[in-house]
Amino acid sequence: MDYHCKNLLTKSFQQSTTMAVATPQNLYLSCSFQSLSLSSSSSQPYAVSFKPLSSSANTSSISFASGLVPVNPRRTTLSISIVCEATKKPDSAAKRARQSEKRRLYNKARKSEVRTRMKKVLEELEVLRKKSDAQPEEVIGIEKLIAEAYSVIDKAIQVGTLHKNTGARRKSRLARRKKAVEIHHGWYAPEPTPAAVV
Repeated sequence: MDYHCKNLLTKSFQQSTTMAVATPQNLYLSCSFQSLSLSSSSSQPYAVSFKPLSSSANTSSISFASGLVPVNPRRTTLSISIVCEATKKPDSAAKRARQSEKRRLYNKARKSEVRTRMKKVLEELEVLRKKSDAQPEEVIGIEKLIAEAYSVIDKAIQVGTLHKNTGARRKSRLARRKKAVEIHHGWYAPEPTPAAVV
């Protein structure tokens, strides 16, 4: 069989069959295939005219059953799609609100501790200031309270609860109040400022 005839037979077979797949590698037609008529015309020596395979149901079924036309069956792949329900992404605004509330409570506790320490120091200094027979040794207990207040203020600055200028102002307030009490009782005499030279 000529190469051109084989190609034309293959194309016609692929168009007429829908349940089987035939390729040029696995399609071989024997000479006993009665439904095909091969003829050549004078104008086109290699042209082939034949009846389509679908017109002769008996011949095509017989040829398939007898093994004249080996055909590989179409393989259908079973595709399984697994749909996983994804968890909903948490709302960023709600998360930000939770974080803000958590930080607010933390900062509130820090600021409250700072105010409490400062209040204790200021109350002790006020009591010492009003005391007529106060002794210089009584300031030592107040200095310990001031040191604790300084530590709490520094920690609040470190974690970002207080601004560094705010912390410095709070510590300066305690130091100035302590110095005022010492000056009041005469335990501290500030050095006279030198006169400005004009």
